[in-house]
Amino acid sequence: MEIWINPACSKCRSAISLLDAEGADYTVRRYLDDVPSEDEIREVLDRLGLEPWDITRTQEPAAKELGLKEWARDDSSRDRWITALSAHPKLIQRPIITADDGSALVARSEDAVQEALSRRK
Repeated sequence: MEIWINPACSKCRSAISLLDAEGADYTVRRYLDDVPSEDEIREVLDRLGLEPWDITRTQEPAAKELGLKEWARDDSSRDRWITALSAHPKLIQRPIITADDGSALVARSEDAVQEALSRRK
């Protein structure tokens, strides 16, 4: 299990606390320092079953600078979104947990973290 976090994020800290309380075996990835490649973002999106615009923080200053709210949300625009997420990792919703069963979750709630824990092997 891996969790992508921004240490400054309260939701990320809460998720880590819950994982620790449950004795989970996990790896922390500080994705602002260890920026995911476009291929890694594609893999996580596949595991999440989501599109890049579904995990984009559109209120971030970089999103506003790029005009992301105006970007098309279709197959032909998918790569453009993924490139933006890799170039500006602050735009990635957090925390993201990649579960042991091959799935992934955006773990912004305690329920989502518990769901990830339930997918342990």
